[in-house]
Parts: sequence; C-alpha cells; structure tokens
Amino acid sequence: MKTTSVMIVGVGGQGSLLASKLLGRLLMDEGYDVKVSEVHGMSQRGGSVVTYVRFGEKVYSPIVTEGEADVIIAFEKLEAARYAKYLKTDGRIVVNTQQIDPMPVIIGAAEYPEAVLDELTAKGLSVDALDALSLAQQAGSSKAVNIVLMGRAAKYFDIPYERWIAAIENTVAPKFVEMNKVAFSLGFNA
Repeated sequence: MKTTSVMIVGVGGQGSLLASKLLGRLLMDEGYDVKVSEVHGMSQRGGSVVTYVRFGEKVYSPIVTEGEADVIIAFEKLEAARYAKYLKTDGRIVVNTQQIDPMPVIIGAAEYPEAVLDELTAKGLSVDALDALSLAQQAGSSKAVNIVLMGRAAKYFDIPYERWIAAIENTVAPKFVEMNKVAFSLGFNA
C-alpha cells in the first residue's frame, strides 16, 4: 500500500488544526499508520498555517515535500497558489473561493492577485473550488468552513460517508457536532 500525502493549508484562525485532527483520527480508525505535523508560522497574526497528514501501511515521516501531495485542502485561494508546487502531477486541490487579504495587501504594499484559481487551472492542476464560507454560514457558523472543506475532500478518499460522520462525532466538541455534521454534508453534496 502506498503512502498518501495530504496538506491542509490556510490562514490562522480558520480551523485547519481541527481539520487535521479530524482527518488523523478518521484514518487511524480506518487502520492506517498516520503521521501528522503542524507548522503554525504566524498563525496568530493571520499568517499561513500548514498541516501535513500522511497515511498508509507504514509511514516514516510526516513531512510532505514538493511534488508529493496527493490532495491539498486550501482554506483560502492565495494559500492554494502558495502551496500548489507541492501537488503531484495527478493530485487535486480542494479550495475555498474565499479571499482573505494578507498583511501586505491590507497595508497597501501589494495587491491581491487576480484570477488565482484560473492560473492554477491553466497550469494543468486539478482544482475543485467551492464557496465554503457560504455553505458554512448556511450550516450555522462561518467557523465551519473547515468542515465544509473536509466534506468536499471526502469525495477523494475511499472511506464511507458514515465513517467521516463518526469521526466528527468523536472529534468535535459535543455542542458543535450537529452543526458540523450539516456543514460536512453541505460540502460533500456541493
């Protein structure tokens, strides 16, 4: 069995760490050897947050190198572009169409690049984009973007829907379970 590499990338405060915890728990419950590594960066100031999740029969390192990611789950468009070089030729990027301006854009030192997702597609990358923020709000909270994206990404894993729901029930705080199950379903069915 080959090792599968997943990167979860976003901006601090978007819930990428919960998403990696959910994915890690699910994969362990499915019997895989799982390694997870978190790179926080300037996450508390709105900077990049990267989590690596690798799984297979036996995984020796949690780190994903350039050209090795099977799936990148990007919580923001610019983060998808920033980490696209890590994607395998036949990999897939699941990306939220939300735009969160980084500090250089906020202070006027740079402009947010136009048509970021179009550029990724033009490079031949497989991009699965959705408005996860709207779906999260529909589920009951803008903070559920992470679970909406996990619902969409679930389509690219050979794991039954019900197992994902069980992982949500076992990972998310009890008072948020129902909302997150709705968020997951909206992402999965989008």
